[in-house]
Amino acid sequence: MKNYLLTLIVTACTLSAYSQDDGFEAIVKAGRADANTLMGAYIAPAMEGLVYSMSGGWYHTAKTHKQLGFDITIGFNGAIVPSEKEIFSLGSLNFQNQYNASSDLTPTVAGNATPSEVTFNTSEGDVTFTMPEGVKDDLPINAVPAPAIQASLGVFKGTDLMVRFVPEVGSDNVKGKLFGAGFKHNIMQYFGPLDNLPLNVAVVGAFTTMNVDYDIQAESTIDGSNQAAEFKLNSYTVQGVASLDFPIVTVYGGLGFTGGKSELNVLGTYEYATNGSATNNGTITNPIMLSYNPSSVRASLGARLNLAFFKIFADYTVQEYSNVSAGIAFSFR
Repeated sequence: MKNYLLTLIVTACTLSAYSQDDGFEAIVKAGRADANTLMGAYIAPAMEGLVYSMSGGWYHTAKTHKQLGFDITIGFNGAIVPSEKEIFSLGSLNFQNQYNASSDLTPTVAGNATPSEVTFNTSEGDVTFTMPEGVKDDLPINAVPAPAIQASLGVFKGTDLMVRFVPEVGSDNVKGKLFGAGFKHNIMQYFGPLDNLPLNVAVVGAFTTMNVDYDIQAESTIDGSNQAAEFKLNSYTVQGVASLDFPIVTVYGGLGFTGGKSELNVLGTYEYATNGSATNNGTITNPIMLSYNPSSVRASLGARLNLAFFKIFADYTVQEYSNVSAGIAFSFR
C-alpha cells in the first residue's frame, strides 16, 4: 500500500524532481508568480488526470447484493492523458518577468519531448535552468494510474454501500491516506414484473479524498528551512448505470458526470544562486500554490466474466481524460 501512495505522489506532484538541479529547484528560481505559472502548466495532466482516475472503477454491474451480501474488488484505473496535453507552449503563458528560451515547446509531466532551457530576468538577477522532463515512458498506456481496493455491502433491499480506505501509511518523509465512499441503488425493483429480466438499472454516487504530506527538507539539496509539500485531492462521480447480467457474462455501461479538485502546496523557504553568483542571493517562501477543478460528462461501457464468486472485468470511459478500468472481484450473494 505504501508503493500505491508513492506512485500517486510521484505522478501527481513530481516529487522525484524536487531535489534535482533541473527540476523543482530550477523552476523556483523564476520567482513565485512565474514558478507557479511554469509548474502549473507542467503538472496539469497529473493533477487533472488523478481526479478522473480516482473516480473510476466504482462498479462492474448495476445489480446490487442481497442484504449482507458483499464483494471485494481489486482494480486498476488509468486516466489517459490527451495528446495535446503532453506538451505546452511557453509563449502561451503569462509571465511576470521577461524570459528567453531555447524552444517555445517543452513537455508536461506526461510528455517525452526534449525540455526547453530558459533564462528569466528576475529582480535578483538572471537565472537559467532546464525545465523538467516528462515521465510518459514510465506511465502505462500514458495513463495517470490510480489502483483501488474496494468493499461493497448490501445494506437493505436494492442498495449497496461502497468503501475505499487506506489508513495513514508511508515513511518518516512521505505519509498519505485515502478514503472513499459511495452507494449503488437498483431501481428495477420499482418496475414490477420487469424486475425478473436480466436487465438491471441503478444510480451510483461516490466521493474520494486523498491527502499526502512530503518532507522535502529531509532529501533536498536546496538551502532553506521548513521545506514540505502538501497534496490534496477530492473527486466525485454521479452516474446512471445499466447492466445485462447473464450467468457467465455481464455487459454494463453508465452515463453521468465526474469532477473534483486537486491542490499542490509547496511550503517553506528556498535559497538559490542567480547567474554568475557563487553564493545564494535569491530567496523564495511558499513558492507553489496550485489548484485544479476538472470536470466532465462521462460515458462508460464494459464487460465482466462471471466464474461463480470470482469476477474479471474491464471497461472504458469516454470523458475529458478517457479512463480505462480493469480488475478482479470476489462477490458473494
